[in-house]
Amino acid sequence: MNTFTSLITLLIFPAGLSLVLVGMFYEWVDRKLVARFQNRVGPRWFQPFADALKLFAKEQIRPAIVNPYLFFGLPVAALAGALTAALYVPLMGLSPASSFPGDLIVTIYLLSLPTMCVGLAGWNTSGRFSLIGATRTLTQLFAYEAPFLLAMLGPALVAGSWQINTINRFTQDHWLILTQPVGFIVALIGLMGKLELPPFDAPEAETEIVAGALTEYSGRGLAMFKISRSVELIIGLSLVSSFYLGGLNGIPSFLFKSLALLLVMSVLQVLLTRLRIDQTVGLWWRFGAILVLAQLLVMILWKGLAL
Repeated sequence: MNTFTSLITLLIFPAGLSLVLVGMFYEWVDRKLVARFQNRVGPRWFQPFADALKLFAKEQIRPAIVNPYLFFGLPVAALAGALTAALYVPLMGLSPASSFPGDLIVTIYLLSLPTMCVGLAGWNTSGRFSLIGATRTLTQLFAYEAPFLLAMLGPALVAGSWQINTINRFTQDHWLILTQPVGFIVALIGLMGKLELPPFDAPEAETEIVAGALTEYSGRGLAMFKISRSVELIIGLSLVSSFYLGGLNGIPSFLFKSLALLLVMSVLQVLLTRLRIDQTVGLWWRFGAILVLAQLLVMILWKGLAL
């Protein structure tokens, strides 16, 4: 019975298939909100699901000059990394499927795996648009990864643990957005950078480089990359909600807090124009990391004075 329950948890609920479906639903909510803010109708509720089914039904065309193992393996690795990271996060406000001391660091680096796979996928092809997109993807990765990691470490230091489940229990009595507002802002903007949402969409700028690093991808490979990004969206919203918005202690709590964050992200997408890749690296790396480091220093000094 325990084995059967574990399989259900990993494959269907709260991880696996349900996570993919919820991720695509949140993708639709984001697209719908952005469309309404821009005075457009936007897609219907089934559009992300229809797109995924259409891509899985299509043939995956492989360019002539690529490493076939990397070409077919990178989408699988990207999706596997995102789904594995979901095991340690309180998805839907429920207890994580797995938990161990230090799983926060493992989860953050697993969330970087889809982006690295996208960058390698672009480098693996010979198309100029793919190469430019890969360069931008990996460059932007270095710009937001350090500030995002530092923003996640603030709540961990206050809770005295590197375990996500422990931090979630601690923050249920502490709204850290009030005591660490800089960390919350940096975490939210860093999440938008990880997902390459406007204004951080230079790596896949449609008006400049078609589809960036994924220009040569089609069929199930492209579908798996898109699904991994939807899964990453849910995990990122869960982490930020859990750490800064009073923790997650049930499905209603998860829905309310994650959708509120998604609304803020949609507003920012509409208000801000695309940043050049040099602007993203120059501004975000310098000010984002410095601000979070300053906040961490204040926290350490305050804790030392309190002792």
